[in-house]
Amino acid sequence: MNQPNYSRAFCEPQYDPYQTAPDGPEVMKRRLALAVKARDEFASHLDVPYGPTEKERVDIFPAKGESRGVMVFIHGGYWQRLDKSNLMFLANSFVNAGITLVQVNYNLAPAVTLDKIVDEVRAACAWVWHSIGQYGGDRDRIYIGGNSAGGHLTAMMAATDWKAIDPALPEDLMKGGLPISGIYELEPLLHTSINDALVMDMETAVRNSPNRYAPTLKGPLLIPVGALESPEFQRQTRLLADSWPDVPSRQMVVPGCHHYNILLELANPQSPLFRATLELMKLDQ
Repeated sequence: MNQPNYSRAFCEPQYDPYQTAPDGPEVMKRRLALAVKARDEFASHLDVPYGPTEKERVDIFPAKGESRGVMVFIHGGYWQRLDKSNLMFLANSFVNAGITLVQVNYNLAPAVTLDKIVDEVRAACAWVWHSIGQYGGDRDRIYIGGNSAGGHLTAMMAATDWKAIDPALPEDLMKGGLPISGIYELEPLLHTSINDALVMDMETAVRNSPNRYAPTLKGPLLIPVGALESPEFQRQTRLLADSWPDVPSRQMVVPGCHHYNILLELANPQSPLFRATLELMKLDQ
């Protein structure tokens, strides 16, 4: 199943999302403007701590009306860039659909290792289970999603032994997952400039590759990728589904989308991607 051509010449352009998204910078500016608008429009609890450091914070957007579910969403940026605040525009679809949205920040490389980032996100999810009731959310209906690096972290959550994190946590804390345009086998990144900040060796890459684990998730996965993304991002999407045959999963290639504008589809309550997300959360009735 491994891609045999792990060379710098092959991997660098394949894992550079801007190669297939020439309008990427413009889309990012649009996303930021929409995030600022959403911050003004939706009720929120910002920078709520789940851990001791400044970055270990979540933003919570309570559902309109009674909460029908909780979506914990993890931002991307190759574990070394961006911030939860860039994705506030997702409240437009989730909050209006009666879903409590929790957006997670974490410390970034090179200040911390990828192992530490994974541990922080696990701590954030554990905090949500313990605390989301204070914000109107139902801890028995927690779903976890994320894009790019956040897609990888979502998959790592789907392979987490929650009882080992905290004996009080249920084994099925995560009822389903939405990893978007993620990387689930990290070895190719060793051959890219992305690893300059991550400083992974082969052992670290294997240890943090979700496809190397048996999943603990019993619920479903929706695994979207943009139709315009590189062949390697497409392969990574297939890889996760193929690696976890016992997990009910739906792969979804989103037409007309690349690595950056795919989240605009998720923010559109009428889009096929958001409708599929409602189906994932059993809210499509």
